[in-house]
Amino acid sequence: MSEAKYKRVLLKISGEALAGEAGRGLDFNVINQVARVIKKCAQAGVQVGVVVGGGNFWRGVKDGGDRMERTRADHMGMLATALNCLAVADVLEQNGVEVRVQTAIEMRAIAEPYIRSRAIRHLEKGRVVIFGCGTGNPFFSTDTAAVLRAAEIGADVILLAKNIDGVYSADPKKDPSAVKFDAISYDQVLAMHLQVMDTTAASLSMDNHIPVLLFALKDPENIYRAVMGEKIGTVIQE
Repeated sequence: MSEAKYKRVLLKISGEALAGEAGRGLDFNVINQVARVIKKCAQAGVQVGVVVGGGNFWRGVKDGGDRMERTRADHMGMLATALNCLAVADVLEQNGVEVRVQTAIEMRAIAEPYIRSRAIRHLEKGRVVIFGCGTGNPFFSTDTAAVLRAAEIGADVILLAKNIDGVYSADPKKDPSAVKFDAISYDQVLAMHLQVMDTTAASLSMDNHIPVLLFALKDPENIYRAVMGEKIGTVIQE
């Protein structure tokens, strides 16, 4: 087996990706495929931290809109991520992977509170750590939470598994002339207002010099290809 390119990674999976074709709820066939690939990465000696979104159940801004106070709507989104964390953790355990769930909002009956040193210790012991509830604060996306956790645990790269296979100059669904980038800088992403991740997340990853690799989760094996250094998706870096 060839050696992995990265020793410690932060994998961000959108909630929508876990819903599969249905777009809402959980598709356990998809989750099982993802779990098997995460196990493959761990067996290759890669330390894996995971941040999961909650959009398959609830998105604070989109679903709450002007019908709810933003802070409360975002708190509901954090709880949605906790549902996904528990589902992913259970399927990982079914696949023989040792896993710990840590949440930014304390819910000790079902998960550990997020403690950086404990998370790093789990990673060093070969456990997969799933981080739930975003940053624990409203007005921040789970993309921002992924960058924050990556910076805190000293991840070598952020693997952004989305429903699109890379960064494009425009929305390829709306603009057939959109061009896909193999590599792009943070400055370009921010200047061109590309919808890769929100501006807070992009700025935070730039300030902390953490490269972001965006690729499609449609084929979960892309996660393994990414950690092994194969050229897939788009890399965002300085």
